[in-house]
Amino acid sequence: MKIRIVFALLGLWSACSPNADKAASPQDTLPYRIESDRVTQGNSVARAISAHEMHSDYQSPANDNFNPNIEFKFSINGQDNELTFGVNHHATVVAQNGVYSHPTIVWGKADAAETATVTNATGIPANTQLELKLDLRQILAALKKDGFCELANGHKLMKSDFKGVWLAGGTAPMTWDFDNLPSRSEMQLTDPDGDGIYTINLKINTFDAKKTTRAEWKQTHDLQKYPQYESGKILLDALYNLSLDELVSNLEADTTFRTGKEWAGVWTRDVSYSIVLALAAIEPEVAKHSLMRKVVNGRIVQDTGTGGSWPVSTDRLTWTLAAWEVYLATGDLKWLKTIYKIVAESAQDDSLHVFDPKTGLVYGESSFLDWRKQSYPIWMEARDIYKSQCLGTNVVHYRNYQILDEMAKILGEETTTWSQTATKLAAAINANLWIEEKSYYAQYLYGYNYFTRSGGAENLGESLAVLYGVATPERQRAVISHTPLSIFGVPTVAPQIPNIPPYHNNSIWPFVQAFYGLAAKKVGNEPAVVHSIEGIYRQAALFLTNKENMVATSGDFKGTEVNSDRQLWSIAGNLATVYRIFFGIDYTPDSLNFSPFVPKKYDSVKTLRNFTYRNATLDITVKGFGQGISSFTVDGKPQERASISGKLRGKHLIEIQLDNHEIPAQTINVTPISYRIESPVTSLNNEQIEWKKIDNAQSYKVFCNGQIRAEIKELFFPITNHIYGEWQVQAISSTGFNSYLSKPICYIPKNEKIVVEAESATRPSKLNYMGFTGNKFVESTIETNNAIPFSFRTTLQSEYLLDIRYSNGNGPTNTDNKCAIRTLYVDDERVGVIVLPQRGSGEWSNWGYSNALRLKLKPGPHKVLLVYEPTNRNMNGLVNTAMIDHLRIITSE
Repeated sequence: MKIRIVFALLGLWSACSPNADKAASPQDTLPYRIESDRVTQGNSVARAISAHEMHSDYQSPANDNFNPNIEFKFSINGQDNELTFGVNHHATVVAQNGVYSHPTIVWGKADAAETATVTNATGIPANTQLELKLDLRQILAALKKDGFCELANGHKLMKSDFKGVWLAGGTAPMTWDFDNLPSRSEMQLTDPDGDGIYTINLKINTFDAKKTTRAEWKQTHDLQKYPQYESGKILLDALYNLSLDELVSNLEADTTFRTGKEWAGVWTRDVSYSIVLALAAIEPEVAKHSLMRKVVNGRIVQDTGTGGSWPVSTDRLTWTLAAWEVYLATGDLKWLKTIYKIVAESAQDDSLHVFDPKTGLVYGESSFLDWRKQSYPIWMEARDIYKSQCLGTNVVHYRNYQILDEMAKILGEETTTWSQTATKLAAAINANLWIEEKSYYAQYLYGYNYFTRSGGAENLGESLAVLYGVATPERQRAVISHTPLSIFGVPTVAPQIPNIPPYHNNSIWPFVQAFYGLAAKKVGNEPAVVHSIEGIYRQAALFLTNKENMVATSGDFKGTEVNSDRQLWSIAGNLATVYRIFFGIDYTPDSLNFSPFVPKKYDSVKTLRNFTYRNATLDITVKGFGQGISSFTVDGKPQERASISGKLRGKHLIEIQLDNHEIPAQTINVTPISYRIESPVTSLNNEQIEWKKIDNAQSYKVFCNGQIRAEIKELFFPITNHIYGEWQVQAISSTGFNSYLSKPICYIPKNEKIVVEAESATRPSKLNYMGFTGNKFVESTIETNNAIPFSFRTTLQSEYLLDIRYSNGNGPTNTDNKCAIRTLYVDDERVGVIVLPQRGSGEWSNWGYSNALRLKLKPGPHKVLLVYEPTNRNMNGLVNTAMIDHLRIITSE
């Protein structure tokens, strides 16, 4: 049941107001209460003793009533390849003397049909020992006899590529993140006696008192260099000082920002969003050093990520937003000249690699949501994530071009191109991603070569679309009112993906919540602002640290895949509630503007002393509540505008009196955490698409090339139009959210595919890899075979898809920076780039297809050149290598 919360429900943390919407009921109220000196949640209390000390007795409830029903499966080389997608092993853990030993499982053999979990089973004790055995003899025998074997995901495993077998699952410490399994030695099964029976022993429902949150915080650093905040509410003052105290702990000896207690070093997107939120204002020099640490070869560095980083991930231009914020805060013209060149060169490279000519959108992974199985359908590979067109990433690129335009004007550079690109990109976002019936934007377009909208929300992107003006004013208000929220805050995405544990999925990140709060302030939505800041305050007070993330369903820090104390952008989000909401600080190139937004609940006299703005030091006081300013004075003198000049020098006193008017009512959408239903797993059988029944599905929509062909109740659909088609099926839910579309089945009619082997074009490699087609393959590096010519002949004037079969074993599928990139020329005309992401560390016999380029060709002979160009430099710079098997040309119309 959705809850539409109106302005009268700002007291939702207590009993329901008599003025509340009738849809609300006692169980819909927030499970925590924020008061002037404490936060209470259930039996837990966090109390501010002073502005410099807090105590909390919060204990994670994660070990209580631990679910004994577990799901798991096994994995070779960190891939989902034992059973078909969505099919897992099940067990109900009933421990004997603290140990549960499961019967031996044969690789690839699904549970018997009658196997089921026990619905009335009780929780299991903490630190229960789980013992699993896996019979892998059939796989080992095939590898020994044939040198390869076929796995459930359709991949062919070569004997030389076998690295080991791991355990995946949905119960901690197990994880469904197959990509990261090879890095987790505790999840690897072993066969010490060599009999082909692999075993693993691990503890579940683990409890360690040392890993719970601390019971007290006392300020340990001298914070006098920072703005001093007093609000008349001791809790808020303490949380502000806690955040500054943690910020100092994140200042490294080399004058850069540490990303978090558990995250060393500078990460481009983390530091950039942190600087935008708050850190440009109070640590501009450290911000500069941190940003320049992420510049190599005059270009912005994309963090390591899916498929070997850029251009699969393309949100490095968050750097632009942060660098510009530093300029606005400091007025440093030398800095502006430096960053303009870096940003312009990076944007130019992106323009050659990541723009979709058809939609006008930018390719690449969702900004910050860089753990693919946490954000995408399970079937999507790095190639598919490169082709996805995501809301947050596109808004970042839009804002990048806006900023380039503004920088160019200040520096006297040509601006027309930047402005036009920004305008076109905003139009493309609104045309392709807006969901009219939901009143918010879709997270992304996805597919192979034909795209559909995901149908779900992505809250960072939604908020950025509001803040940076991609959305119209009407849509801005709609987004804030309709985006699904949790009782504990702002979920990163909605709905959630089933069987994926919390991290980006089913999670709340305080920095995302902070951006939502800023967007809510912009549209004047008081309930949304309160929901944002109180979610931030709740977690920081109860946990006595600014956590990286928490579980959306419980608000607990425990149970997420990875977590960290004093996370940099969580700290910045906490500080932003003071600087950017309560004091309404907003920079322009020439001035510092003020637009305080104080919910009535937070009415008090607020002071911010020693706030530095360029060559001025400000003591700022805000009185009252509301969003309208009744008076604004500087050194006692009334001003017409709530603004000070960037040329102001010296120490000054600013006083702002708000009008104490009720803010016009708007709504928010607090709703229970919802999940998509499972996606169908399809197969092609005698020119018929088939799939199995999905629980809670009332019907199925069949898509071909991104368009709905039918909605049916049957579990099959015949292919009657014998032309190229990418066929997908979506399960339509009877209870909630529909599934993702299934993995596309590419139907290629006979005689409408041309394959040109790479070894026919140039000297083949002598490397001893397997699984290629034809006689051999070609090794392509920056220096060797960096231009491979192909030739072929077409008989029809038609549209064609051109792609490359390749392997790239330079790293895992989820991280590193060695994505290979090439430019493709057809008949001496540049037609685009071919992206060859990493497919597994050392897995050079793991072959797959690149992205496809679409173009019109006439009948006759054609020349193709696959070439490495300087603009194809990846984030590694030195290693840009792939094995090239063949060029494929498919008639697509």
